[in-house]
Amino acid sequence: MAEQHTPRSLIVSFYGAYGRAPDESPVPVAALIRLLGVLGVDAPSVRSSVSRLKRRGLLLPGRTADGAAGYALSEDARRLLDDGDRRIYARTEPKLSEGWVLAVFSVPEAERHKRHLLRSRLARLGFGTAAPGVWIAPARLYEETRNALERLELSPYVDLFRGDHLGYTATAEAVARWWDLPAIAGLHEEFLAAHEPVLRAWRTAPAGAEDAYRDYLLALDSWRRLPYADPVLPAELLPDDWPGRRSAEVFTALHELLRDRGAEYVRPFLSEDTP
Repeated sequence: MAEQHTPRSLIVSFYGAYGRAPDESPVPVAALIRLLGVLGVDAPSVRSSVSRLKRRGLLLPGRTADGAAGYALSEDARRLLDDGDRRIYARTEPKLSEGWVLAVFSVPEAERHKRHLLRSRLARLGFGTAAPGVWIAPARLYEETRNALERLELSPYVDLFRGDHLGYTATAEAVARWWDLPAIAGLHEEFLAAHEPVLRAWRTAPAGAEDAYRDYLLALDSWRRLPYADPVLPAELLPDDWPGRRSAEVFTALHELLRDRGAEYVRPFLSEDTP
C-alpha cells in the first residue's frame, strides 16, 4: 500500500523536527503554510489541521516577537514528542535479558468505551496480546507506558508487571503469536521502498536545503509510526530476513544527512514575519 502523509501528521512531524524552540516561541501560521506547501499541502488543509490539533490541546495560539499569529506546542505535546524521540532516534539493540512488561487490565462493563481506548493505546505503544486482557511489551517501554496511561487517566484500570518469559513455548514462537510479525515486516518493506532510493540519490548527488527539508520531513513522517507498530524485539526472536534493522539504518542515515541541512531552509521562516 502506498504511503499516505496527512496534513495533520505532517504538521506533527514538522513540530517534532523543527518546531520545538527552546524559548517555546510559536511558529507563525504563515510560515507553517509556506513550509507545508513545499510538501504539497494547501493553506486550507493546514489551517483545518492546526484547528484540530488546537482542539486536542496539542497546539496553543500565541504571538511571535513581531506580533504575527502563530502556534506553540502545549506541555502535553512536548512530553509526547520527547517520549517519541526516545523511540524514533533509538540506536541501541534490545537484549532478551531485559525482560518484559505486562499490562493486565479490567474495565467495568459500564465503562467499556475505556476498554477500547486502553486496547488501542497499548497497541499504539507497541504492545502485543499475550491473552485476553493481558498485553506484553519489552520492559524498556515501562516508563513511557506508565506516563501514557496516567496522562489518559487509564491507570486505575491497569496493573503493570515486569518479568521473564519462562515457557512452556519457546519465546520466539510465543512472540510470533503476540505480534503480527508479517504485518510489521510489511511496514518496514514499505518504508524501504519509499525512502531507500531517496538515500541512494542523496549519496550520489546531494541537492539543496529545500530538497533536504522536504525529503527529511517525509522520511520522518513515515518512520515515526514504525517504532510504535514495531516494539523492536531482540534479534534472536525475529526471522533471519527481518527488514527492521535495514529500515532503521536507512532512516538514521537520512536523519544524519538531511536534518540539519533542512533546518537551514526552515530557519528563515521562523525568524521573520513571513508575508
